[in-house]
Amino acid sequence: MVQALNRLIAERGIPGSIRLDNGPEFTSRLLDHWAWCNGVTLDVIRPGTPTDNAVIEAFNARLRQECLNEHWFLSVADAQELVDTWREDYNRVRPHSSLGNMTPEEFVQQALEAHPHGGEHGTNGAASTTQRRRQEVCLTG
Repeated sequence: MVQALNRLIAERGIPGSIRLDNGPEFTSRLLDHWAWCNGVTLDVIRPGTPTDNAVIEAFNARLRQECLNEHWFLSVADAQELVDTWREDYNRVRPHSSLGNMTPEEFVQQALEAHPHGGEHGTNGAASTTQRRRQEVCLTG
């Protein structure tokens, strides 16, 4: 999970917060440490309330309906290839009405052009005492 988040940060910058459920992949000390080191708030939804995260629930339903239920996977590699193909279509080809009929990629590009430093939070580049302490602790492990 942390490796995937680091890849996303390299592409899009550091988010202020991440909303997640109580799944085991989201409740580790490593993820908590990563979030603290990067100044990211983990916004955990209440147990048993998937409606707190309706957007991801709708996405999961679409993934299940359009991809997972439509294919027989012959291997893990086959499943990864089919899901990657679906994801590329979903993110780069298919317009989304919730994004003004843009693809997610187009939406992100437009947001980056409007706010080129939008993913970086802080105070005009000046590191606060908390930020400096995070850097010290996170660099030393």
